[in-house]
Amino acid sequence: MSTTENDPTRAAFEPLTAEAGTGNGSDLNLEVILDVPVSLSLEVGRARIPIRNLLQLNQGSVVELERGAGEPLDVYVNGTLIAQGEVVVVNDRFGVRLTDVVSPAERIKRLR
Repeated sequence: MSTTENDPTRAAFEPLTAEAGTGNGSDLNLEVILDVPVSLSLEVGRARIPIRNLLQLNQGSVVELERGAGEPLDVYVNGTLIAQGEVVVVNDRFGVRLTDVVSPAERIKRLR
């Protein structure tokens, strides 16, 4: 018996396979990854500034972003663009309403 057979993290690195007893290879057992946490981040815009200007920033400074007002935010999961959206307020908290979602096929392509 190898030591990897007793390793509980081993399943996380094995490819997903069809569920036992389904009879076809099209039903993936996604249950094993549904509780894996991912980082979701929103990008309002970006700016490139010289270090000289960076060192001059203080409270109240305004940095102009490359994105125009009213343009959608980019929504990233683990650094991969998955959608665009707009800022909303929900119960005194910021949220995002998705306006355009990258297709599942395109998301898989971007992961490779």
